[in-house]
Amino acid sequence: MPITEVDKIWMNGELVDWHEAKVHVLSHGLHYGSGVFEGIRAYATARGPAVWHLDAHLDRMFASGSIYHMELPYSKTELIQATKDVIRANAMDSCYIRPIAFRGYGEMGVNPLAAPVDVAIAVWPWGAYLGEDALEQGARVKISSWKRHDQNSLPSAAKATGGYLGSILAKVEAVKGGYDEAILLNHEGRIAEGSGENIFVVDRGTLVTPPTSVGALAGITRNAVIALATDLGYEVIERDLVRTDLYLADEVFFTGTAAEITPIREVDDRTIGVGHRGPVTKELQDAFFAATKGDDPRYADWLTYVDD
Repeated sequence: MPITEVDKIWMNGELVDWHEAKVHVLSHGLHYGSGVFEGIRAYATARGPAVWHLDAHLDRMFASGSIYHMELPYSKTELIQATKDVIRANAMDSCYIRPIAFRGYGEMGVNPLAAPVDVAIAVWPWGAYLGEDALEQGARVKISSWKRHDQNSLPSAAKATGGYLGSILAKVEAVKGGYDEAILLNHEGRIAEGSGENIFVVDRGTLVTPPTSVGALAGITRNAVIALATDLGYEVIERDLVRTDLYLADEVFFTGTAAEITPIREVDDRTIGVGHRGPVTKELQDAFFAATKGDDPRYADWLTYVDD
């Protein structure tokens, strides 16, 4: 999806013009993928723009950095303020937010420890990741020939830039094959995740999602959906899934910051359930968007209001 340019990006402690937010061609992160990042959304509410699970996203970003021995040169409090500042500077009511920390210019070679760590936060308008129609009609997906990387090769607990090369291969394969998205298996043949989403199956009223031990990222939206579903009275189980569990499910859907809650209507050219968004998925979508818009006071602490 194309990026819509706005006015300012927060970069290393300053708001800079969009086209001046540059890095050196010899930045370590460009050559070795040595960076960590988050995808976050801010939603329009009656009290102004509010960032969805900002604390949890930044906590995960710091944890990702810790896994890769990357100490961020800013505190969580400073990055919360920076996020608010860049949203206000661009007069955004709702937006996608991309904070990133990466090894910068000054050191080359696989050992990254002497390279400086740069931090930037960009925001821009971004609609439904897989298309507005997919939120109701559902996405067509295929099981990728590319496998999710082993946890002892690259830790899936970290949301790291270089770790998404496999996702790129899977996504391109799916799109070139005429599908909207890919699903990756791990090396044992278990369902791991989409190219950038977690997966849920609805089986006779019970929600099932793969455990993070199979290589799935511990998604912030995944956790929110588990909480929402539980509050709605659904049983939620974490257990291994194989591809036929998707084929035979009543409903299947993706979750993620970009994808939000997107139903899946086909897997490997097999129609799932009724062939479009099912009733459980719709109920969860309704609860999710009510929470993001600040309409459900039970989830008020999931929102950080920009103008507070």
